[in-house]
Amino acid sequence: MRVLAIANQKGGVGKTTTTINLGTALSAVGERVLLIDSDPQGNASTGLGVGAAMRVRTLYDVIMEDFPIAEAAIGTAIPGLDLVPAEPDLSGVELELAQAPRRAFRLRDALEPARGAQTYDYVLIDCPPSLNVLTLNAMTAADAVLVPLQCEFFALEGLTQLLRTVERVRGALNPALEIQGVVLTMYDKRNSLSAQVASDVRQHLGDLVYQTVIPRNVRVSEAPSFGKPALIYDLKCAGSQAYLRLAREVIGRERDRSIESGASSGEAL
Repeated sequence: MRVLAIANQKGGVGKTTTTINLGTALSAVGERVLLIDSDPQGNASTGLGVGAAMRVRTLYDVIMEDFPIAEAAIGTAIPGLDLVPAEPDLSGVELELAQAPRRAFRLRDALEPARGAQTYDYVLIDCPPSLNVLTLNAMTAADAVLVPLQCEFFALEGLTQLLRTVERVRGALNPALEIQGVVLTMYDKRNSLSAQVASDVRQHLGDLVYQTVIPRNVRVSEAPSFGKPALIYDLKCAGSQAYLRLAREVIGRERDRSIESGASSGEAL
């Protein structure tokens, strides 16, 4: 089981959209996926058609009440994709955990039974657009971070701050944390600035940047209002096809990592 935190402290970069559609694309190719909505706004839950009345148990119960994550997870309309929903009460976690022991490890501890049972192939955590205790919990629980990056002027500045945070988490809480990759979102081929930002990001980060670029797409923007991932709302649109390509890249990187890890283990023996 691989746990990926989808994180960027900037809002409006396509983070939740990427989480929903990447999860849908992974499940479409046969992977068992758990999506954890770690944003008090609950947009990932809404985008998967899980309304407030259906959120009987949420991530709040998992983090604050030690409720088993397997019992908090509910099925969605997408076969193979389960969800741990969010609720507004999550916004109070920062204060409630202020003096709590292992405050950054709550989610990691909750996921251990799922790791042991190999219930899922992928766990995707939709982080809030801030570097708070919920984001810290996600990064501490994760094997790797996937960063959606909007093709705009301040993109690199925000990315630098996030990479520093990942380094701090790696040093203090989770030494194994990696960057799975950076995905360029909201790319507008008619806008020369998008091309310039994409070029700058690739120049700075090289192979960390996925080849797949997510275009700015009306159908992708419309889908959440219908409680559906874009891949269900309009599979043939450019945005949906891009997310399918991204899922293949993510799986490919994980396969390469596994091969490299196996080779390193063999050399050690």
